[in-house]
Parts: sequence; C-alpha cells; structure tokens
Amino acid sequence: MAFVKSGWLLRQSTILKRWKKNWFDLWSDGHLIYYDDQTRQSVEDKVHMPVDCINIRMGHECRDIQPPDGKSKDCMLQIVCRDGKTISLCAESTDDCLAWKFTLQDSRTNTQAYGYGPYSGAYPPGTQVVYAANGQAYAVPYQYPYAGLYGQQPANQVIIRERYRDNDSDLALGMLAGAATGMALGSLFWVF
Repeated sequence: MAFVKSGWLLRQSTILKRWKKNWFDLWSDGHLIYYDDQTRQSVEDKVHMPVDCINIRMGHECRDIQPPDGKSKDCMLQIVCRDGKTISLCAESTDDCLAWKFTLQDSRTNTQAYGYGPYSGAYPPGTQVVYAANGQAYAVPYQYPYAGLYGQQPANQVIIRERYRDNDSDLALGMLAGAATGMALGSLFWVF
C-alpha cells in the first residue's frame, strides 16, 4: 500500500481542547493514521475512512470550535465518525485544508481496498470488498460490471456461515458407539 497524502495538521485534543501538532498519513486503503511526530514511532489514533467516517466539514461548517491563534476559520476541518467521535483539525493554509478535504472525501468513496489475510496477498482483481457493521472486510467476486442498456445488474450475495454445535448429541452418540465397539471387540479377543 502507498500513501495518498501525508503532512502536519493541528489536532484539538478531546479532553483539554488544546491544539497539538500531529503527523497524518492517509493510506490508499482508506486508513487515516496520526502520530506524535514524523518518525511514526507512536500512533495516536487511526480512522478507517470508508467505514468510520460519516461526514467531513470544512471552514464555517465546523461546529463548536474556535481555530488556534493566528489561524482563520477557513483552515478548519472536522471528521465526524459513526461512534460519535469528532476529530477537529486545522491546516497551515486554506489551500492545504481544501486539499485534505478533497483527499479525505475521495478516500471515503473511492478507496482501492487491499486485504491482507491468511493467504498473504491482496484480494485478486475484480473483487468487491464488503464491510460488515463491525468493520470486518469480506471479499466478494464482482463478475458483472455492466449488464447492458436494458438488463438489470445481477446482485452479489454474501453468505457467511458460522460453525456451531447445536447440542452435542452427535458427540455423545459417537462416544456411545465407540464404547459399544470397544466392548464387542474386547470380548472377541478374549476367545482367541
């Protein structure tokens, strides 16, 4: 995976509401990760934009927030998440803020998703990635990109089955059959 955008942004802390300078990396899979500094040693937090983000506000759309000293309201940016968390950011300039907003919006909708699972590679080409409510990614083969002018596009269905035992009756029956077989064979060997 590659970086889509990286750079310094001011972030307002959640408890003390102080402005802190953080290094932000937006990855091609839609993860926005921010660190204490540019060395990327200590991760502060991360947001998966296609799953977690529900809105991005800029400038005067930003609510209940005052910009840091020396910055205008046009440099402000807010990321509103599904869990109710709002990340308030401030860019160096209005142009930088606009570039971050467009890049973040693009990562919410046009993310090129890669998944690294037990098969140690990315999902194959032509794969649609579907996200469950808990953020887990499922790969679905996407075979029909266009159905024609009058045709209806077929729907992909994802069926997830979880293994379970209903009441362990099969296990008990197997143990009973094994004991009966052992007794029958045991008495047979006493004869010889």
